Amino acid sequence: MNASEPIGIAVIGAGYWGPNLVRNFQASQSFRLHWLCDLDVERARRVLGGYSTVRVTADLEEVLADPALQAVAIATPAGTHLKVALAALRAGKHVLVEKPLAATYEEGRQLVEEADERGLTLMCDHTYCYTPAVLRIRELLHSGELGELHFLDSVRINLGLVQRDIDVLWDLAPHDLSILDFVLPEGVTPVAVAAHGADGIGAGRACVAYLTLRLSNGAIAHIHVNWLSPVKIRTAIFGGSKRTLVWDDLNPSQRLAIYDRGVDVASPDELGDEQRRDILVSYRSGDMVAPALTEREALRTMVEEYARAITTKTPALTDGRSGLRVLELLQAASRSLAAGGTMIELNEGHMA
Repeated sequence: MNASEPIGIAVIGAGYWGPNLVRNFQASQSFRLHWLCDLDVERARRVLGGYSTVRVTADLEEVLADPALQAVAIATPAGTHLKVALAALRAGKHVLVEKPLAATYEEGRQLVEEADERGLTLMCDHTYCYTPAVLRIRELLHSGELGELHFLDSVRINLGLVQRDIDVLWDLAPHDLSILDFVLPEGVTPVAVAAHGADGIGAGRACVAYLTLRLSNGAIAHIHVNWLSPVKIRTAIFGGSKRTLVWDDLNPSQRLAIYDRGVDVASPDELGDEQRRDILVSYRSGDMVAPALTEREALRTMVEEYARAITTKTPALTDGRSGLRVLELLQAASRSLAAGGTMIELNEGHMA
């Protein structure tokens, strides 16, 4: 591949998410969209419109045999990700996969190992990680501006579409778990997860769920996902030892607010003899700052990160391994849910 030429790409799947990928790859100077592949050819043609030069087919093998193609983007149901992505990797194509990376942890591991063996880029489209707000949160946590992370409290609720094949955990929690994986400072990882859920409408699967994660630095993360809420809320609070950050994704005028407010605890060495039996707690109440964010479509940033990973032959910010870590947490959460909320320990990338 000539580095100065656009990367030839195909989008596999023209359903819910596929059209968004088509639009962003067509708008990118880093890519040239050659194919749109879908079992429903007429649907694919409607996505492209009447004047597009992009070829349409229902035959994946025809797409993967095209020598002008260096990469694919897969937006098919999760149960098909292993088959489609493996075929693309074995055809020598770089692969971008819509979340989740695969239907199970073991399937995801197969994809990661296949990409590693062939020296190909495998990236997971964790779109929220590429929003200006989450990129800034990552920067603030990694730089230490918020201090050591003490807690995360995230709420993702709305009156949503009850899925037929997955519960609310697998539908909504991948967003929050991928964000957590993306923003955590180096060396801080989840070590255990517990999940509680309820099915109040008799759907046969959890429609409301709460996840609790213990982190390696002693912090706690709590995630609430819900299909049954009459109001839509997308908020997250990152509590640090220095400052606390509040993210309200539905407030375009102030998505982020950083509060210099919190609790300070004196260490025993700082206390006098008469105070050593007590812990001195003080409260600080400083300013609130709302950082200015440049609004940019997250998918556009994600597409350019895919191009960067391919051309530099370095891992993407949300590479296959990040997708695998999210799958591990989801699978552990499902085990906990089935066991009535038991805390499931995680051990170096494999569920204990």
